[in-house]
Amino acid sequence: MQPLIMLVIDMAKKSKKLDKDMKKKISLAKRKAKNEFRKVKLKLQKAEKEVSRYIERNPRKAAGIAAGIGAAIAAGITAALIKARKK
Repeated sequence: MQPLIMLVIDMAKKSKKLDKDMKKKISLAKRKAKNEFRKVKLKLQKAEKEVSRYIERNPRKAAGIAAGIGAAIAAGITAALIKARKK
Protein backbone atom coordinates (compact mmCIF):
# COMPACT_ATOMS: atom_id res chain seq x y z
CA MET A 1 0.00 0.00 0.00
CA GLN A 2 2.90 2.33 0.78
CA PRO A 3 4.18 2.44 -2.85
CA LEU A 4 0.68 3.36 -4.06
CA ILE A 5 0.53 6.32 -1.67
CA MET A 6 3.98 7.44 -2.81
CA LEU A 7 2.87 7.16 -6.42
CA VAL A 8 -0.21 9.30 -5.76
CA ILE A 9 1.88 11.92 -3.93
CA ASP A 10 4.42 11.96 -6.76
CA MET A 11 1.66 12.36 -9.35
CA ALA A 12 0.13 15.21 -7.35
CA LYS A 13 3.49 17.01 -7.26
CA LYS A 14 3.94 16.54 -11.00
CA SER A 15 0.41 17.78 -11.56
CA LYS A 16 1.12 20.96 -9.57
CA LYS A 17 4.33 21.53 -11.53
CA LEU A 18 2.47 21.07 -14.82
CA ASP A 19 -0.20 23.47 -13.59
CA LYS A 20 2.45 26.10 -12.79
CA ASP A 21 4.12 25.56 -16.17
CA MET A 22 0.81 25.93 -17.99
CA LYS A 23 -0.03 29.10 -16.08
CA LYS A 24 3.36 30.57 -17.03
CA LYS A 25 2.84 29.66 -20.67
CA ILE A 26 -0.68 31.12 -20.67
CA SER A 27 0.58 34.31 -19.03
CA LEU A 28 3.36 34.62 -21.63
CA ALA A 29 0.88 34.01 -24.46
CA LYS A 30 -1.43 36.70 -23.06
CA ARG A 31 1.43 39.20 -22.87
CA LYS A 32 2.48 38.41 -26.43
CA ALA A 33 -1.11 38.71 -27.66
CA LYS A 34 -1.54 42.09 -25.94
CA ASN A 35 1.73 43.31 -27.43
CA GLU A 36 0.71 42.19 -30.92
CA PHE A 37 -2.72 43.76 -30.46
CA ARG A 38 -1.05 47.08 -29.59
CA LYS A 39 1.16 46.86 -32.68
CA VAL A 40 -1.78 46.08 -34.95
CA LYS A 41 -3.82 48.87 -33.37
CA LEU A 42 -1.04 51.38 -34.04
CA LYS A 43 -0.71 50.19 -37.65
CA LEU A 44 -4.46 50.48 -38.13
CA GLN A 45 -4.50 53.99 -36.69
CA LYS A 46 -1.65 54.97 -39.00
CA ALA A 47 -3.47 53.49 -42.01
CA GLU A 48 -6.65 55.31 -41.01
CA LYS A 49 -4.79 58.62 -40.96
CA GLU A 50 -3.25 57.89 -44.36
CA VAL A 51 -6.65 57.06 -45.83
CA SER A 52 -8.13 60.23 -44.37
CA ARG A 53 -5.32 62.29 -45.89
CA TYR A 54 -5.79 60.59 -49.25
CA ILE A 55 -9.52 61.28 -49.20
CA GLU A 56 -8.90 64.95 -48.38
CA ARG A 57 -6.38 65.30 -51.20
CA ASN A 58 -8.25 63.20 -53.79
CA PRO A 59 -11.98 63.36 -53.07
CA ARG A 60 -13.10 62.28 -56.56
CA LYS A 61 -10.77 59.31 -56.70
CA ALA A 62 -11.81 58.32 -53.19
CA ALA A 63 -15.49 58.46 -54.16
CA GLY A 64 -14.78 56.35 -57.24
CA ILE A 65 -12.87 53.79 -55.20
CA ALA A 66 -15.65 53.65 -52.60
CA ALA A 67 -18.27 53.19 -55.32
CA GLY A 68 -16.23 50.38 -56.87
CA ILE A 69 -15.81 48.62 -53.55
CA GLY A 70 -19.52 49.00 -52.83
CA ALA A 71 -20.41 47.55 -56.23
CA ALA A 72 -18.07 44.60 -55.67
CA ILE A 73 -19.58 43.90 -52.27
CA ALA A 74 -23.11 44.15 -53.65
CA ALA A 75 -22.23 41.77 -56.49
CA GLY A 76 -20.76 39.29 -54.01
CA ILE A 77 -23.82 39.43 -51.77
CA THR A 78 -26.14 39.05 -54.75
CA ALA A 79 -24.19 36.04 -56.03
CA ALA A 80 -24.28 34.44 -52.58
CA LEU A 81 -28.05 35.01 -52.25
CA ILE A 82 -28.71 33.55 -55.70
CA LYS A 83 -26.57 30.52 -54.89
CA ALA A 84 -28.36 30.06 -51.56
CA ARG A 85 -31.79 30.17 -53.23
CA LYS A 86 -30.83 27.45 -55.70
CA LYS A 87 -30.12 24.99 -52.88
